[in-house]
Amino acid sequence: MLKFVAFVIRVQNRFTIFHSTFSPCSPRLPDMISSIVTHPGGAHKDDFLACSVLLKENPVSIFRREPSTADLADPNVVVLDVGGEHATERRNFDHHQFPRDLVPTCALSLVLQYLELYEDAREFCPWLEVAEWFDCRGPKDTAEWLQMDRDTLGKLNSPIDITLLKNFARKTEHHPGEPIWEVMRMIGSDLVEFITTLRNRIDLVAQHVEVWVLTKGQVEFKALFLPRSDLLPEDASGVLGYHVVALGLEDEILALVSPDSRGTGYGMRRFNDDPRMDFTRVGDEQDVHFAHARGFIAKTSSDEVARLKALLLQSYLE
Repeated sequence: MLKFVAFVIRVQNRFTIFHSTFSPCSPRLPDMISSIVTHPGGAHKDDFLACSVLLKENPVSIFRREPSTADLADPNVVVLDVGGEHATERRNFDHHQFPRDLVPTCALSLVLQYLELYEDAREFCPWLEVAEWFDCRGPKDTAEWLQMDRDTLGKLNSPIDITLLKNFARKTEHHPGEPIWEVMRMIGSDLVEFITTLRNRIDLVAQHVEVWVLTKGQVEFKALFLPRSDLLPEDASGVLGYHVVALGLEDEILALVSPDSRGTGYGMRRFNDDPRMDFTRVGDEQDVHFAHARGFIAKTSSDEVARLKALLLQSYLE
């Protein structure tokens, strides 16, 4: 039975439901596609990344031109960010015909929805919503939404983005083996793997972590502790922040404690850079071999729970 995803759009103070059908299989591109067609002219982050995501499982050529009627009718030709229709059964992913007041939705959004990666991507990739706003509403509205002025937004531009997009736009065709194509596939592969594996890593870490409740004087605070375990991947500590959010403890947990990747002890770091934790206060302790001068992180050779808690208490600023 087909799964339906509803796009809810406010039009004249009422909601209209737009349905797009998704294949019930996973991955969502069960048949090998023959090519990708996207618009000519200037390139944008959404069409660049939408192409990149598709290249992970489909090492095909990209053609930057207006789609033909045959392209739009052929489900083996993916048409991105052009063509005037969103028809997943034919793998056409354009958003420009959507109502102006639709929640910002770009070509990358549509492809991630089709691949059933969108919800996790929105949770794990905070840059995605910004990219959607920028593509659909432009820099002025995006800056206002982010509560910053447009000049500040422009200062966040990266020469990496500029160079990749400029070279992607420079040619009308991109084929396997060419530098830009290979970089795009690398980006798409990393992005898809990050989204698909992060959920599993968070679930695995959730089985091992402990929430410590610590008391100093009349004040109580919390820390998240990840014990060392052969059952956990080396990068398990990288998902602790996501787990704190999943627990709904963003305002209560001040520090994260996890195995030191360079030694047998543990690393301690602020959560959300909370200034109430100052690890320079334990910098002179014999079993602390590193404490950053800015106070946001420290490393200890100790692996005793009682000692780790004592170091946290010493670092806490009442």
